[in-house]
Amino acid sequence: MSGSNSSDASFAHAASRPPEAVAESPLAFTVHSMPRAGEAMAEAETRQMRTGRWKMLSVLLVCAAPVIASYFTYYVIRPDGRRNFGELIQPQQAMPAQAVVTSLDGAARPLEELKGQWLLVSVAPAACDDACRSNLYLQRQLRESLGKEKERMDWVWLVSDKADIPADIAPGLKQATVLRADDATLAAWLKPAPGQKLSDHLYLIDPMGHWMLRFPARLDAKNASQAKRDLDRLMRASSSWDKAGREEEIIKP
Repeated sequence: MSGSNSSDASFAHAASRPPEAVAESPLAFTVHSMPRAGEAMAEAETRQMRTGRWKMLSVLLVCAAPVIASYFTYYVIRPDGRRNFGELIQPQQAMPAQAVVTSLDGAARPLEELKGQWLLVSVAPAACDDACRSNLYLQRQLRESLGKEKERMDWVWLVSDKADIPADIAPGLKQATVLRADDATLAAWLKPAPGQKLSDHLYLIDPMGHWMLRFPARLDAKNASQAKRDLDRLMRASSSWDKAGREEEIIKP
């Protein structure tokens, strides 16, 4: 039949074509080598790690944003044009990791238990001279002056030796947090202004444990109102992210 003859001729013609012509045919196929399984898995793990790092960085930025915003508002914008009374610590000094303090009953406690609240801190030997007593009085008064915001701040006395606390001041310390801290712990965290002693100042610590403000040496009732203004502004600036209390309350004396 003519159809059979035509088909046979077509197949015969294709068979007689050189390999180069066959390769150029639209129906020709090219076989590529498949990627190795190990290489594909390694690429997938690399992409996953890169994505995980970006996600972790995003979470950290989201968590830190309110704190950064409140400090920016307080120290940079300053809509009222006034400067802060206390000295801003730059860079801020983080609470020493793994540091241990001692309560008055002799129990060892991690210093990091103080995190979660604003802290107004004084440092002095147990004998507590007149300057020490003045600082303790001002700490209590400054905290009370915050009104309903006072529950967001603890006043802390870090006792720098192992002597006994005078009996006559013990009743006034019921609302204070009194802990003994050794010289190494104190030196790794707080520092006085040049020419001053550690016990001359009051120190402000943020809820994350960073020492961020140092009030002038020998603060007294006359300029305490300026320190209060700093505290009021910080309480307002941090109100969106800082709440009263901490997850675990430390033992009061």
